[in-house]
Amino acid sequence: PAWVTIMIAINLQTSFLTPPFGFALFYLRGVAPRSVRTQDIYRGVLPFVVIQIVGLLILWFFPEIVTIVPQLLD
Repeated sequence: PAWVTIMIAINLQTSFLTPPFGFALFYLRGVAPRSVRTQDIYRGVLPFVVIQIVGLLILWFFPEIVTIVPQLLD
């Protein structure tokens, strides 16, 4: 179902922003000036992780949101 696919995609995106993997964090570390500490990058990404978790919770409780646009296009 589309709902499961979207939930997996959002979870995957969240994994790019959180340790232990956090590939996006390592990319940012590579391009950030030396004055920016890794800890600063982790703190800066927290609001985005919270937004994604809230989005997951919304989709969990209201799965019909995923199919609204496809239904409108039919």
